[in-house]
Amino acid sequence: MDLKSKIILIYGPTASGKSEFAIKLAKKIKGEIINADSMQVYKDLKILTARPLKKNYQKINHHLYGFQNGKRSFSTGDWLKLAIKKIYEIKNKKKVPILVGGTGLYFKALVEGLVEIPNAPKVLRNKVRKLQKEIGQQKFYEKLLKIDPSIIDKIRSTDVQRSIRAYEVKSFTKKSIAEWYDDTRPDFNKKDFHKLMIDFPRQDLIQRINARTIEMFKNGVTLEVKSFLKLRIPKDRSISKAIGVSDISEYLKKKTVKESVIENISIKTRQYAKRQMTWARGHMMSWKKIKPNQLNNFLKKA
Repeated sequence: MDLKSKIILIYGPTASGKSEFAIKLAKKIKGEIINADSMQVYKDLKILTARPLKKNYQKINHHLYGFQNGKRSFSTGDWLKLAIKKIYEIKNKKKVPILVGGTGLYFKALVEGLVEIPNAPKVLRNKVRKLQKEIGQQKFYEKLLKIDPSIIDKIRSTDVQRSIRAYEVKSFTKKSIAEWYDDTRPDFNKKDFHKLMIDFPRQDLIQRINARTIEMFKNGVTLEVKSFLKLRIPKDRSISKAIGVSDISEYLKKKTVKESVIENISIKTRQYAKRQMTWARGHMMSWKKIKPNQLNNFLKKA
C-alpha cells in the first residue's frame, strides 16, 4: 500500500478512536497530523471537545489544535487555508500529512474546493426573502428560472433555502450559482488523497460515548466549563455551542444533578455522531469504509 505519497484523510464519528489510530499510522509511515475538527481548533474546552492531549501525542507533530481564540469567528475557509499550508509544509519535510477529524465540511472543502461567493448586501437578502414569502415558493422558483435557467436541474423547486440563495447570487453577482461552483478548483487532485472512514457499529459507539462522558467528569470538565464561562464568550460563537456547555452551566447553577448532566451530554453526543454518519452516507460514498476490527490489519499493511 503506497501511502507515503498520499495525503491521508481519516473521518469518523465522535469517540470512534480516530486520533489514536492516526497517531499509530503516523508512527508507521512517518506522518504528521492535522486537525480537521471544528471544535478542536479552539484554545478552550480541551476536555469537553475531546481534544488529544499533548502527553498522548507520542512524539508525533500535531497541527491546528487549540490555537484559535473562541471570541473570534473561524470559518471553513479559514481552516482550509491553514490546512493547505500545513500539508505543503509537511510534504516539504518528506513526511506524510494525515488529516483527522469529524467535520465533514472541512474534508469536502479540501477535496472539492471551497466556493467563495461574495455575500450579497443585507438589504438585498431581506428583499429576496420578503419576495419569496409574499408570492410563495412555486412562483418564486418560476421567477428564479427566468433570471437563471441553468439551475433547473440543480435545485429542486421545493428547496426554499437554495432557491433563495441562488436568487441572491444571480441578482448580486450577475453570475449563476452553478457557474460559481463550476469555476471552483481544489488545490489537490483527487488521486492525491487516500480517504478512510471509520465505520463504527452504532451500539459499540454508544458505549464508547457513554464511557467517555463519564471520563470527562473524572478529568475535571466541570471546572473547565466554569473557567470558560468566566471568559464571557458570546453565545453565538461556535465554541459556546459545544455539546455540554449549556448542560454543565445549569449544573453549576445547581439547577440539575450530575447524573442528569452526564446523561444529557451522552444523548446529545450520540445524536451528533448519528448526524456525522448521515453526512458521510450522503457525501463520502467514495471513501474506503474501515471497521474498528480492521484497523490493526490496515496498519500492518501500511
